[in-house]
Amino acid sequence: PAGAPAAGPLSVVIVSWNTDALLRDCLRSLQASSERLNLEIIVVDNASSDDSAAMVRREFPEVRLIENTTNAGYARANNQGIAVSQAPLVMLLNSDTQVPPGALDELCAFMAVHPEAGAIGPQLLRLDGSPQPFGFGSDPTIGYLLARGFNRLWRRRYLHDWAATQAQAVDWVSGACLLARRAAIAQAGMLDENIFMYFEDTDWCLRLRQAGWKIYLVPQAHVVHLGGQSLAANPAARGAYAHSLRYFYRKHYSPAAQWLLRWLLPIYGRLAG
Repeated sequence: PAGAPAAGPLSVVIVSWNTDALLRDCLRSLQASSERLNLEIIVVDNASSDDSAAMVRREFPEVRLIENTTNAGYARANNQGIAVSQAPLVMLLNSDTQVPPGALDELCAFMAVHPEAGAIGPQLLRLDGSPQPFGFGSDPTIGYLLARGFNRLWRRRYLHDWAATQAQAVDWVSGACLLARRAAIAQAGMLDENIFMYFEDTDWCLRLRQAGWKIYLVPQAHVVHLGGQSLAANPAARGAYAHSLRYFYRKHYSPAAQWLLRWLLPIYGRLAG
């Protein structure tokens, strides 16, 4: 924001796996995104077979590069980056994102005036500038899943307004771009490495809230996310989604809720894309 004091230092953790061209664009956008922030950028490469790691060494020597010899998975690789990061604010950022100028300043300024915020996320946009669905949401309780399915099937609309313009408390924000406070991470713990794909951000935000922190959507800040595609076109992703949701229920919800999910999941899975 105009006239705001210079924001404090920020660590950005990017997990990369065979996305060299996208990663290059992401890193270039970070370089141009803020002249006032003291950025620490950490790339964790999950044994890419393309030129990702070499490209980072060659073109971005200021970036700290961690090269895994095997694919450690999304959660574990992010935890590696968090563990070596130094700043009081830590951002998880997908390699298929582009950060416009001012977005990081906006997010850090929000954290500075909201000490109760444990984690926040920007409004995620598609490349054409339209809001990307599923940038934030509510806990996936049985009631929530039923309401979401009802809205998609009968009302032909989403449950949430992805084009929200006002900052608001939410249950979770997408891990595609999630800014967390280190003090909150110290209380809630890091990402659950038992989750391979999907719901790791939902689980993390729930644990942050259980530790007494709040989660906010900050739509004044925009980040372009090239991913976030529908599950309908990816059977493997649908399977991972269902597996992670069942794990989430075993971890957080009652046996009765787990039983209901077992019956509802085949139907809900067709509506989740």
